Amino acid sequence: MNLLSFAPNTIKLSAGSEMSLAVDKDGFLCNLSDWDEHVAHELAKYEHITLTDNHWEIIKLVRQFYQQYQHSPEMRPLVKFTKQELGETKGSSLYLLSLFPNSPAKLTCKIAGLPRPANCL
Repeated sequence: MNLLSFAPNTIKLSAGSEMSLAVDKDGFLCNLSDWDEHVAHELAKYEHITLTDNHWEIIKLVRQFYQQYQHSPEMRPLVKFTKQELGETKGSSLYLLSLFPNSPAKLTCKIAGLPRPANCL
């Protein structure tokens, strides 16, 4: 059972919420100010991810990157920034893949309520 349903250009949060949010064709929020931790949990559940403290550490880091550079990080800049801020162990593509499978930069940005990174398919 999905806790979130996608309709054309909207998402409807469940779990007792009647809130609908505008999204692009890939499920990224159109209005960055719609994001909060509840929305992040719902988006993560839709992607079959249960957010842990390790996930939140990366989500907050990606939001920090966006505020600092005014764009969403692609994979290489994400790995470099993570290594710079959190050290060698967490600053690796394997670590990020273990938390956000298939496309860590794209998935992390989606859950963090940020735009799709420029070169992510």
